Amino acid sequence: MLHLIRSVTDSLISLLSDDPVRPTIPQTVRVGDNRDIFVLRNPDNSAQAITCVSYQNRIPTTESELFELTDTPDVAVFYTIWSYQPGAGRTLIFDAVRHIREHKSSIQRFVTLSPPTEMARRFHLKNGALVLRTNSETVNYEYVVGEQTVGK
Repeated sequence: MLHLIRSVTDSLISLLSDDPVRPTIPQTVRVGDNRDIFVLRNPDNSAQAITCVSYQNRIPTTESELFELTDTPDVAVFYTIWSYQPGAGRTLIFDAVRHIREHKSSIQRFVTLSPPTEMARRFHLKNGALVLRTNSETVNYEYVVGEQTVGK
């Protein structure tokens, strides 16, 4: 079951303190205009995986570029993901992409702002993403959407 955190008063907001990728980004910065936090939940409402997304009109190369506001976002940028159960991160990425495609018609591209780690590389390549660009401190992976279905 997919849950969206849309405010700092959401009962699941405290889970953001578990973020192993970008622990320094405050909760208040992660919610708001052009930002979503997706939580994949079990039927008992416990969290399986979490990802944070920023909607931009360009592909960021640094963490500071993630939160620039734009009136015309066309890129969904996944900037952190972690899971509490094996395979849940993969499921969450694909469920989040489907949700974004259904609810945000202006979004045309799905990319990441990932750390340059082997773990991130294995995760994204295994799940069908391509290396888009290697930056000085980050890597952008792209999940191809359109005629292809993300995750297949």
